[in-house]
Amino acid sequence: MELHEECAQLAERIGEHARTHDLHIAAAESLTGGILSMHLSAAPQASTWYAGAVVAYESETKFRVLDVDRGPVVTERCALQMARGVSRLLGANAAIATTGVGGPDPDEGLEPGSTWIAVLLGDREWTSFHRFDGEPEDVLRQTAVTALQAAADALADYGAQESGS
Repeated sequence: MELHEECAQLAERIGEHARTHDLHIAAAESLTGGILSMHLSAAPQASTWYAGAVVAYESETKFRVLDVDRGPVVTERCALQMARGVSRLLGANAAIATTGVGGPDPDEGLEPGSTWIAVLLGDREWTSFHRFDGEPEDVLRQTAVTALQAAADALADYGAQESGS
């Protein structure tokens, strides 16, 4: 399956869960630079569940806009704070955040492809660390698919809990 198609299908699943459970989703993107937002905003009925995104690529923007603590930004702490910050800023009760090293050079002592993803859903939080291979474009694509998959999985789990399954 082509990447665009895979992201579109995941965004559609996210939207279905969001509409079913009255959730409003936001994205905080650094590494992915708007890729998540592009797919989420194109999903069916996005205007009813997608609150929007903040692309905070520069570290200073993360600190100033998303209330991320100063320090390294390719960390679990940063990904979680980005998700919390965008949720607060946009009034969303769910959020996805991505931060990482796209490459081609290392950053913050981490190799290219080092990525943190956070998903926030109410008071529940999930994080995951990944090492993706390839050129910077490959890392961004893999991060986007993985982040959307993580959000879709968290929302499906939430839906199962809500219905008592």
